[in-house]
Amino acid sequence: MKTTEPPAPVPAVPGVPVAKADSPGGPPPKEKKEGTTLNVFSHGILVIWAILVVLPLLWAVMTSFKDDNSIFSSPWALPDKLHFDNWARAWTDANMSDYFLNTILVVGGSLIGTLVLGSMAAYVLARFDFPGNRFIYYLFVGGMSFPIMLALVPLFYVVNNMGLLNTIHGLILVYIAYSLPFTVFFLTAFFRTLPTSVAEAAFVDGASHTRTFFQIMLPMAKPGLISVGIFNFLGQWNQYMLPTVLNTDPDKRVLTQGLVQLAASQGYKGDWSGLFAGLVMAMLPVLAAYIVFQRQVVQGLTAGALK
Repeated sequence: MKTTEPPAPVPAVPGVPVAKADSPGGPPPKEKKEGTTLNVFSHGILVIWAILVVLPLLWAVMTSFKDDNSIFSSPWALPDKLHFDNWARAWTDANMSDYFLNTILVVGGSLIGTLVLGSMAAYVLARFDFPGNRFIYYLFVGGMSFPIMLALVPLFYVVNNMGLLNTIHGLILVYIAYSLPFTVFFLTAFFRTLPTSVAEAAFVDGASHTRTFFQIMLPMAKPGLISVGIFNFLGQWNQYMLPTVLNTDPDKRVLTQGLVQLAASQGYKGDWSGLFAGLVMAMLPVLAAYIVFQRQVVQGLTAGALK
């Protein structure tokens, strides 16, 4: 009759921990949550920042539906009823419709021109190595640091000598020149992150440089184009200094000039409800553009880091 003996214990090796038998009755080890305090602090800061940003916007929208008496008697209360006549009065009597149309023409034309010219220049600077490449690139970078205030007087005389003063297309050209440095700087870094194998395959198939750029590389750069387009749209839509100096014709004013004129007239008419309605009108396109393209903006900003 054979007996089974328990195996001999393995001798302990110095410096190597010996595994202990599982104890069924022991409590499971507790996992420490790292960064809980930091997460609570950062989320609290974000909540406070969101409140500081959203509350003034909501208050402006709410005030645009009040009458003048309610604005001063109960500024924080909800309107007793929705006064849509404020919006109609601002749209017609304050000529906001004309200012809105002029702004759309100027910003739309300048945005298209900026993206087309900026993307072409950025593609050449990012993909082709030629003498003076870095010098031209740093010229565009230096243009971002040049304050526009110093160029207003010579810019006025240049535009006037070209016969473009008080014209829509003259303001479009100035907006394009004003937005090109940042656009070239942004898109140059973005085009460098795109794979070169796709363009090389197009060249092997017989595609020209123009066809490769417009049909292959430009669609691949769509997130970057949308991101820089949103930034340029915000800057051009809210631009006040350039149209004030270069566009003195009352019939060709843009929204920022019209809002300043509407605010200046409040000392005589007291139409504060119409002023808030005009402010909300000027604010809505910017909010709508960012809400629609917010995902593409984030993708364009992070594409270079992810690749």
